[in-house]
Amino acid sequence: MIASGVEVISEQISSGVAVLKPEYGSQHIDKEGNSIVDQSLLDEWEANKQAQTINSLSKSVQVDLRKRKYDFARSEEALLRLDKRKPKTKPESEKEANASENGSELSQTKDVAENCIGPADTEFPRSVREKKRSIDWKDKLYLSPLTTVGNLPFRRICKEFGVDITCGEMAMASNILQGANQEWALIKRHGTEDIFGVQVCGNNPYVLTRCAQVLQEQADIDFVDINMGCPIDLVYQQGGGCGLMRREKVLYSVVECMNDVLDIPLTIKMRTGIYSDKSTAHKLISGLCARGVSLITVHGRSREQRYTRSADWSYIETCAKLAGETPLFGNGDILSYEDYVEARKNCPSISGVMIGRGALIKPWIFTEIKEQRMWDISSNERFEIIKKYVNYGLHHWGSDTKGVENTRRFLLEWLSFLYRYIPVGLLETPPQKVNQRPPFYRGRNDLETLMASPNCDDWVKISEMLLGPVPDGFTFLPKHKANSWK
Repeated sequence: MIASGVEVISEQISSGVAVLKPEYGSQHIDKEGNSIVDQSLLDEWEANKQAQTINSLSKSVQVDLRKRKYDFARSEEALLRLDKRKPKTKPESEKEANASENGSELSQTKDVAENCIGPADTEFPRSVREKKRSIDWKDKLYLSPLTTVGNLPFRRICKEFGVDITCGEMAMASNILQGANQEWALIKRHGTEDIFGVQVCGNNPYVLTRCAQVLQEQADIDFVDINMGCPIDLVYQQGGGCGLMRREKVLYSVVECMNDVLDIPLTIKMRTGIYSDKSTAHKLISGLCARGVSLITVHGRSREQRYTRSADWSYIETCAKLAGETPLFGNGDILSYEDYVEARKNCPSISGVMIGRGALIKPWIFTEIKEQRMWDISSNERFEIIKKYVNYGLHHWGSDTKGVENTRRFLLEWLSFLYRYIPVGLLETPPQKVNQRPPFYRGRNDLETLMASPNCDDWVKISEMLLGPVPDGFTFLPKHKANSWK
């Protein structure tokens, strides 16, 4: 039997039709030799595709990144073109002049210049604009990339309430290139996020360009966003985040090179400036637009102001007018449908709105805006949202001890914003404003009163209602301790 089986297989191989059918194969293969498809199971799988989480880093790519074996040829070409576009010093200019007699280096430089577009001091390959995938940004609601609290389970909640665009938490470009698990975890995307981007932070074109390439090749994303708004001292002092706003030449080099390697849109989020008495964003707008940025978002506060002042929407409108055909979004202090209407009325030139703290305080704000109403949501409805978040968290971080505690920690971070919501039915003069400190009040039931407590211990109690008792010695202090009240 074995010999005859070998002969049959050998005959099939020699004839070019090598098909091995085990005893049980007839249950899975039809008479023509094709796999039998169970349509009901296929339909179920297709229906559940949206429930999948994607963008996990493969082990082989992680090893290549850590051993510096990843192929960054595309980035190297973009950086080489950048070096050719840099202004030459006098000795270099003389060298080119001498070389021009032989028609070598100067002719190469001329070829590069002929294939470029834009102002004289800012040229990049014409193919950049032609090859880009486009996104319709008009009138979209954009959830701000929120460090720590803008995690995947929270974004799922916001998607269910109608947000159009989501973006991962700020990821450090250098850590992505090192294959760091905690950084790649920020890039994970849920199937319901139909327009999803990744925000990266760095301080030079060499790191950011390679980061852009590896993200495009190894992750399913719709756009890459450059962080120019992070106010953290360590990031700023190293020239990243807000620090890029004071390094104009480096910023333009970053945009040119990243645009060169990306086939998807490149976007930017910035602040009005670094100092409270000196706005500088408007000086960068035209240069960024000329270099092919697909979307610019301006947060209406400076690095120095943090959250101690109201967002300057009149300045955002000034920037939007300078952006011309490039879409520009405004960001800051949107907590109600009325705030949204006022922002669009006062800033007719903006293409859409980004919402950050407003979504953390009341994630149903996207429903309010789209349905043009004020929602007096009940405490039971709010508790159901928290319960759903916990379920999403256990699915994302795991249901073991570590997963439960991760879910608890991120839930508590969110509750440090969620307690600030004042029920519409209790407001004397609605709508609530984001920078007004809520007064102490008693809710319409015990659950509503508990949810309004500013005490960390009460937030822990809410977590225990869903995740069980906290471990011995457990303490919690919110990571976001920025002053957010006037």
